Amino acid sequence: MQAILSVTGPFFALILAGYWAAQRGWLPLAAIPGLNTFVLFFALPCMLLRFGMNTPLAQLLDPVISSLYLLVAALVVTGVLILGRVLGTPRKDAAFAALVAAFPNSGFIGVPLLVALLGPAAAGPVICSMLLDMMLTTSACLALAQAGSQSQPANEAPGVHARIAAPAAGTGAAFLAALKAPLMNPLPWSIGLGGAMSALDLALWRPVDKAVGMLADAASPVALFTIGAVLFRSRAASAEPPHTTPSSPALLLGVVGIKLLLHPLLVWSGCIAARALGAPLSDPQVAAITLMAALPSASNVSMLAERYGANDGLVARIIMGSTTLAFITFTLWAWGFGIQPLH
Repeated sequence: MQAILSVTGPFFALILAGYWAAQRGWLPLAAIPGLNTFVLFFALPCMLLRFGMNTPLAQLLDPVISSLYLLVAALVVTGVLILGRVLGTPRKDAAFAALVAAFPNSGFIGVPLLVALLGPAAAGPVICSMLLDMMLTTSACLALAQAGSQSQPANEAPGVHARIAAPAAGTGAAFLAALKAPLMNPLPWSIGLGGAMSALDLALWRPVDKAVGMLADAASPVALFTIGAVLFRSRAASAEPPHTTPSSPALLLGVVGIKLLLHPLLVWSGCIAARALGAPLSDPQVAAITLMAALPSASNVSMLAERYGANDGLVARIIMGSTTLAFITFTLWAWGFGIQPLH
């Protein structure tokens, strides 16, 4: 346990440092978009490019991991939508609650943390599941939120998601429209470029490789610090929007529990069942995708909820709750796998 805490502790300490800096006013809230831009468009793409270059393409597109992870994501999304319906939550709010339940913070936390815990071999399964969340899970939940809506997303602003025209009707049409959004996200492109270079056995020109390496090394600490600042900003503005139906505490607690406990449990159970049927899943792969699911909710979903006119206060509280409790739950999941960090 102490060895695991020696890895997870600094990661969550950097998140706390970012929160504290924003709370004390040392980091102006106006500076947060700049930090986000640096991480999303410079540092994180460089980190993922390097992992993609050093990971066999077959691991980045593993069909067994992809199928299993997508099946569990569909179950989680469906379960949260049913919970929202039972509690009387508006469909759009329930769709975003489903997204934060199914979409872990894989980019800012997952890749660097799991590689630190499990070694470079964890990069393949983690990046594979990350691609699925960015391309399919997000698009499906946005489609569910927007299906049948005639209005444009509220408070549209430039970012990693493209402007999406609201579909006239139908979840299918909404999904096709929402699927365009990841094309403006640099992360899938950087992973794809890295995978292509790996397949073709290409390398970067030495000066370029040095610059990419410097940016990649900055990705993890700056991303974690930024998460903390984003969490403070979200908490400061997390009052229920006046046009929304007040959210149920049961929904908040239920979604946090689903994210941190049920989601990884379903992934682990699916892996065990798949291996019993003969699927070629190694112990490190099972640990990697289970711990991926055990991560807290993706912090950027609160910005998406605000942009699409959903209850961003609810989403922000789910992200805050899952991130706070994940230090305990994620560490216990890692301890349960008997992980011995490499460094």
